[in-house]
Amino acid sequence: MFSPSVLLLLLLTTVTSGVHCIELTQPASMVVTPGQSMSLTCTVSGFSLSSYWTHWIRQPAGQALEWIGQILGGGRTYYSDKLKSRFQLTVDTSSSTVTLRGENLQAGDTAVYYCAREPHSETHQHRPCTKTPAVFKSPLYRY
Repeated sequence: MFSPSVLLLLLLTTVTSGVHCIELTQPASMVVTPGQSMSLTCTVSGFSLSSYWTHWIRQPAGQALEWIGQILGGGRTYYSDKLKSRFQLTVDTSSSTVTLRGENLQAGDTAVYYCAREPHSETHQHRPCTKTPAVFKSPLYRY
C-alpha cells in the first residue's frame, strides 16, 4: 500500500491585457509526501519584479482562494498569519523568478498554487505578447 501523499497541482498561467501582456509561468504539477518540503518557482516576463508585488495564492479543490503571501523585488514580504510559519517567499530579479517554499506539508496543503502580479499602474508600459495565451491543468492523483 502506498503512503498518503500531498499533491500540489499548479497552473501554467498567462495574464493578458489588450495587445500587451505579462506572463507568469509555473511548473505543471508535483506530488509531495506528508512532512516533506517543496519549492515552486514562478518565472515572470513583461514587468519588473522591483516595481510590482508578486503574490502566491492557493485553492484547494472545491474551496475558496487562500492568499499565502507577497514579495517585492527588494525582498520585502508579507505573509498570511495562518501560513507564515511554513511558507517562505524569495525573489531573484536577475532571473525574473519568485519562489515559494513550503515546509512540513500535509494533506491539507493539497491545492492549485498560483503566482499573480498586482494590477498594473497606468504609468508602466508592457512589452507586446509574443506567445499565445494558454492555461494548462494537470490531472489530480492521490496515492
